[in-house]
Amino acid sequence: MTLAGLTLSQLATVLGIAGGLVVVLYILKLRRREVAVPFSKLWEAILSEKQTTSLFAKLKRLLSLLIALAIVALLAGALGDPKPETDLQTGRTLAVLVDASLSMQATDVRPSRLEKAREEARRLARTLGGADRMIVMQMDASTAPLGPMSGDAAALLEAIDRVRPTDVAADFARGLRVAMDALRGKPRPEIVVLSDGGLGEARDAEGLVRAEGVRLSYVGVGRGKRNVAITQFSVRRYPLDKSRYEVLLELSNRAPRDESIELVLLGDGATIHNERLALRAGERVARFLPQLSGANATLEARIRLADGTRDDLPADDRAFAVLPERRRARILSVSRGNRYLEAALLLEELLEVTDVTPEQYPAAIARRDARGQLPFDVVIFDGWSPETMPDLHAIVLGPHADGPAPDPAAGPVPAAAPPVRVGPFPVEGIVSAPRFTRTERRHPLLRFLALDLVNVASAARVRLSRGDDAVASDGETPLIVAATRNGRKIVALTFDVRRTDLPLRIAWPLLLMNCLDWFVEEDARYVSSYRTGETWHVPVPSSTSQATVRTPQGERQRLPVLDGRASLFGLRSGFYELDVGTDTPQRFAANVGVPRESDIAPVARLDVAGRRAGRPTLGTPGMQRDVWVILVLAVLAILLTEWFTYHRRWTV
Repeated sequence: MTLAGLTLSQLATVLGIAGGLVVVLYILKLRRREVAVPFSKLWEAILSEKQTTSLFAKLKRLLSLLIALAIVALLAGALGDPKPETDLQTGRTLAVLVDASLSMQATDVRPSRLEKAREEARRLARTLGGADRMIVMQMDASTAPLGPMSGDAAALLEAIDRVRPTDVAADFARGLRVAMDALRGKPRPEIVVLSDGGLGEARDAEGLVRAEGVRLSYVGVGRGKRNVAITQFSVRRYPLDKSRYEVLLELSNRAPRDESIELVLLGDGATIHNERLALRAGERVARFLPQLSGANATLEARIRLADGTRDDLPADDRAFAVLPERRRARILSVSRGNRYLEAALLLEELLEVTDVTPEQYPAAIARRDARGQLPFDVVIFDGWSPETMPDLHAIVLGPHADGPAPDPAAGPVPAAAPPVRVGPFPVEGIVSAPRFTRTERRHPLLRFLALDLVNVASAARVRLSRGDDAVASDGETPLIVAATRNGRKIVALTFDVRRTDLPLRIAWPLLLMNCLDWFVEEDARYVSSYRTGETWHVPVPSSTSQATVRTPQGERQRLPVLDGRASLFGLRSGFYELDVGTDTPQRFAANVGVPRESDIAPVARLDVAGRRAGRPTLGTPGMQRDVWVILVLAVLAILLTEWFTYHRRWTV
C-alpha cells in the first residue's frame, strides 16, 4: 500500500496538529468547576459514594479520547489517499474485438459461438487489474465500440451484453485499424480477438494491416464444421404470364462428409415445392425450378438434413425473396381498330382495357373519379394522337393515315400520308425500310427483345428534345423513343406496326408489357434479394420524404430518403417491411451476402502479417475502489456509534 495524496511527513504533521488539538480540548473538558454549596457535609457524603465508580469513569473518559483520536487518524489517512502498489503501476489497455459475423451463430458449442465469446469477454473484464483499462468492440462488416474505455467491470459487462449477432462477414482489417486507433498513445496496448478464426487476411485498400507496436491475442471458439447452406437464391416472373415464375438457387455442402437434404420452397407461407437432394462433401449444386405458381408476394427456401438432425449453422438454412408486385393497370386504348393491339392486351389478366375511337377520346379523357383524378393509368394512341398529351403515361403507335383502319387480312396496306407529329415529337420526314441496327438492350423497354430481324416498311423521322432517348434506331432515324413530359413517361413507335412483321413475333406483346412495367417501375428481371453487408438503396415513391423499416427481428428504424431511395446498411437476412406512408407496407428481402461465411470450420491459431497471436495476458489483482472512501465511511460509522451510545448513557 502506498500514498497517492499527502506524503507520510505531511500526514504526520496533520495528525500531530489535529491530535494535539483534540487532547487539549479533551483536557479542558475534564477541568472541574468550583461550585459553592450551602452544606458541605451533605456533598461529602454524596462524593464518598461515587468513589467506588471513579475507576470506571476514568476508563470511559479514556475510551472517548481514543475514539476522537481514531477519527482524526482515519481522516488524516483519507487525505493520504492510500492505494495498493499495483494501482499505481502502469496497467494494460485492452481492445477486445468480439466477432459477431454469421459463422459465430454456429451452435456446435452451446448455446452458440457468440455466447461463448461473450463469456470469454466477461472473464477478461472480471480479471482486470486495478490499473487496467478495457474497451469492448463488436466486429462485423464494420467495427463499433459498445461503451467507453473503462476499468469498471460493471460498465464493461453492460457493454458486452450489447453484442448482437449479424448475418455478415467480419471485416478483420477494419476491426484491427479501429482497435489500433483506440489504443494509440495508451500504455501496454493489447488487442484481444474473440472469434472462430474465419476472418481471412487482414488486408484492405491501404494494404496489409501489421498492427505493429501492439500485442495481439486470440481466443478461439468453436469445434464443429458440419454445415449445409443456401448460398444463392433469386426469382423472376414470366413476362407474358406473371402468375407463374421460376427460381434459381445454389446449395452448398460445407461438411466433410456426404449429406442428404430436403429442400422446401414456401410461397406466401405455404409449401409449393419439396424435394430430396444428395450433396457430396464440398459440393455446390445449382437448382433451376421453372413453371412454379402458388405465390403472389414472398418466397422462402428452406433446407434440412434428411436424417432429422441439425447442422451446426441453422442461420444459412433459409433464403428469402420477394416477387415483383403484379400491379393492376387501367388502360385507355384510342384506336379505330387494331387486332394486333387488342390481342396483345388480352395476354395480361390484370389489365382493364377501355376501347374508344379518336372521336370518343375527348369525352373519355374528361371523366374523373370520386377523387377528381383520371380513371386510367396508361393511354395508348394507335395511329393518332391529340394536340396536347394527357396527364397520363402514354404509348404512341403509328403513324398511319386518318380514316378506317386497314384490315390486315385484306392484303397489302396502302401507303400512309406523311404525319405531322408522333405524339409530342414533330415529324421532319419519312424514311423507307429502316433497320434496327442500334438498340439499348439494357433499357427496360427492350428487355428480352430481339429486334434485329424485324422488317419495317417506313418510319417517321422525328425531332427529339434534350432528355429524350432513342432506345432503338437505324443509326440516324429513331424507331422506338422513350421520353418524359411533365413527369409522365411516353413511349413512341415511329412506324405503323401493321406495316411491319413485328406483330407476328413474340417481341410485340413483350414490348407492350415492358412499356407497362416501365410505367409502373415493375421489374421483370430476376429479383435477387439484397445482400447483407452492403448499403441498400430501396426505391420508394418519388413523393416520399421519410420512411420507417421493420426488420426481421421486429425492430423499427427511421431511414433517410434521397432521390427516391431509402438507404439502409443491411446486417440481417429475412423479410423487411418499409413503411412509406401508404396503406400497404412495401416488402423487400435480404440474404447472406458472403457465401464463405457458411464455411464454419474453426481456426486454431490466428496470424496477422506473419505474426502469430498469443494468449491474452492476465491482469494483476487490485482494488477497484478508492481506499479513502472506505476510511471516510468508517469515520461516519464511528460517529453514528458514539452518538447512539452517548444517548444510551453508555459513554460520556
